[in-house]
Amino acid sequence: MDFFTEYGDANRYKILEVIGKGSYGVVCAALDTHTGEKVAIKKIQDVFEHMSDAIRILREVKLLRLLRHPDIVEIKRIMLPPSKREFKDLFVVFELMESDLHQVIKANDDLTREHHQFFLYQMLRAMKYMHTANVYHRDLKPKNILANANCKLKVCDFGLARVAFNDTPTTVFWTDYVATRWYRAPELCGSFFSKYTPAIDIWSIGCIFAEVLTGKPLFPGKSVVHQLELITDLIGTPSLETISGVRNDKARKYLSEMRKKKPVPFSQKFPNADPLAVRLLQRLLAFDPKDRPTAEEVCLFCF
Repeated sequence: MDFFTEYGDANRYKILEVIGKGSYGVVCAALDTHTGEKVAIKKIQDVFEHMSDAIRILREVKLLRLLRHPDIVEIKRIMLPPSKREFKDLFVVFELMESDLHQVIKANDDLTREHHQFFLYQMLRAMKYMHTANVYHRDLKPKNILANANCKLKVCDFGLARVAFNDTPTTVFWTDYVATRWYRAPELCGSFFSKYTPAIDIWSIGCIFAEVLTGKPLFPGKSVVHQLELITDLIGTPSLETISGVRNDKARKYLSEMRKKKPVPFSQKFPNADPLAVRLLQRLLAFDPKDRPTAEEVCLFCF
């Protein structure tokens, strides 16, 4: 009852255990006594305390109520407060998943080629659906991909997602702490391009796929500069043509003055991976966003 703070639907759910905590609040596994189904309930405390957090929460709720897909986590219902005046905490009921891809990678060092392929297929299918609707996730990482024991994956956490309309600019200004640096596309590490595209999510999928293949993060940067160093250590410094397309003067100067590096062969970096997976990974991790394939193209290429 403390969890629900006297919400009207409290008697419908039997709390089983706490399965997650964070800056947003608490997530509990619960039993829906009306349906007999196990669900996850996210409690977001003091939802109106900070404007930026309220906007992020509203964005996630609105998007997930519209995005209905087998590879995206489903909102089952939103619990309404007793009255508008008492509206302080928000309770969102999701389908319950057992774990996330971060834990799957951490706990399993014997994932097979079939695991790799099935994980990638589900992530790409979710991206194809989202990008068709002009929705960019912008914060894809293993912890934001939920998982079940049957290898079913579902993308979650749409708090940083954006909808791109054709008649509005998609300029983005990213601070160092927004999103997770290790999976952030290079164009978001230095405002390299004045507009961004669904290719930012494709880069993140590439980083996640590399982590699935090797069991460890590919680019664990300690800062934005270190992140770019790790990226260019592997894929080499960008071409003069790519650098000339960078709109930001400081970013263009930084790239022009960077020590020239040759790309490391991906077959050398990933010696134990399937050759097809290695070739695909090289395409996903292209420095220039226009050189990365779309989710649909990858699905056609691989599946």
